[in-house]
Amino acid sequence: MASRPKLRRRRRTKIIATLGPASGTMEILTRLFQAGADVFRLNFSHGTHEDHAARFAMIRELEAKFDRPIGILADVQGPKLRVGRFSAGRVHLQTGQSFRLDLNATPGNAQRVNLPHPEIIEAASIGSNLLLDDGKLRLRVVRKLPDALETEIVVGGPLSDRKGVNVPDVVLPIPALTAKDREDLEFAVSHGASYIGLSFVQRADDVIEAKRLIDGRCWVMVKLEKPQALDNLDAILAETDAVMVARGDLGVELPPEEVPLAQKRIVRLARSLGKPVVVATQMLESMISAPAPTRAEASDVATAVYDGSDAVMLSGETAAGQYPYEAVNMMDRIVARVEQDQAWREMIDASRPPPEPSAPGAIAAAAGQVCRTIGAKVIVAFTASGNTALRVARERPEAPVIGITPHMDTARRMAVVWGVHAIVTPEVHSMTEAVARASRTAVTEGFAVPGEEIVVTAGVPFGQAGTTNALRVATTR
Repeated sequence: MASRPKLRRRRRTKIIATLGPASGTMEILTRLFQAGADVFRLNFSHGTHEDHAARFAMIRELEAKFDRPIGILADVQGPKLRVGRFSAGRVHLQTGQSFRLDLNATPGNAQRVNLPHPEIIEAASIGSNLLLDDGKLRLRVVRKLPDALETEIVVGGPLSDRKGVNVPDVVLPIPALTAKDREDLEFAVSHGASYIGLSFVQRADDVIEAKRLIDGRCWVMVKLEKPQALDNLDAILAETDAVMVARGDLGVELPPEEVPLAQKRIVRLARSLGKPVVVATQMLESMISAPAPTRAEASDVATAVYDGSDAVMLSGETAAGQYPYEAVNMMDRIVARVEQDQAWREMIDASRPPPEPSAPGAIAAAAGQVCRTIGAKVIVAFTASGNTALRVARERPEAPVIGITPHMDTARRMAVVWGVHAIVTPEVHSMTEAVARASRTAVTEGFAVPGEEIVVTAGVPFGQAGTTNALRVATTR
């Protein structure tokens, strides 16, 4: 039997690539994977279930070809708040003038337009700000009626049919999951999605509801894109499995100078909790139409890596851009170069949170310390649910991490976790068997050669989730 092609990343930070019209063939998908994509994102704001089913099938074919677990992020749309239509298709709103948003479905004009969301009218108050068309226009509520909001145009400009509405000052009584989202969620989970990207999260209850529907079949990745989510950040992160800093939407409702601070706060808190954190949106935006990024974009990716993010994400660059392969290749090069910098390791070590005050947390911290002290080549974490690998990755150890699991679903979820190279093998039943398996795997996967030391961590008894309690030092054979 021919040996399978080896594929080992030269970096710890993972890369997520969004699929779309520019990356819809098996040939391009293969090139993106070989260039560095660890996880593929399917955006359920676009495309039919048939389109997404075809992409699921291609990703699984690619996974079988390379014998490497590949994560799939199914990103559900969430509520889309929009104004209605205009009789002329578009109007120009003049700064300083009045403009009315109401429940009347009649096509609008320069004085008024339909707002088919009574929840916004009910929740808004005098002084509330309304942002239209991704924040290009700003209105301020000056009078509230039972079926309308009278506003002053603070920042005017052109406005056309069905443009989006953002309400940054108000917690809206709208669930994060629409009827469409529930259908998309069930479709994605039934097709083997590794993570559900949850949009429009404002409170922890939004996460709890999604997890109830998913029922343990995949991880929830909360997209933080609302200021209200930042007000409830601790409670939301306590419930979610992973988190995404969705800077595009977050930047619409937050002042630009606040977005970098929010990003760092989210990354820091997620790292302290040992939950994967993704930095997303506009990372290499210019590569949608250019073969190289701006220097500012390269620095932006580097900043996320220096902060210790688990993954960085490409959106339009790979979904609809002219240079999808070049975008992944460039992101891979930037990440790998940053991780070769001594300052990167110093910053990662300086920002490492204290060990979790638990036996599993202590074992994970000790694994990194022992590895560093003896110069071990790799940490091998046996993990049924992924928890042991998450705990080890939380410590951002100097040595790479092999996550060994008997479950393909777990291996796919680890595709987004910092530094973890996931391997699926049959279940082990004793520490002796685990050490022997770890030794063989470290050698066959190219992390060590015979005679080198490795660190092995696991939960005993095996197969019982959440019991990280054993650490061994072994010599490979």
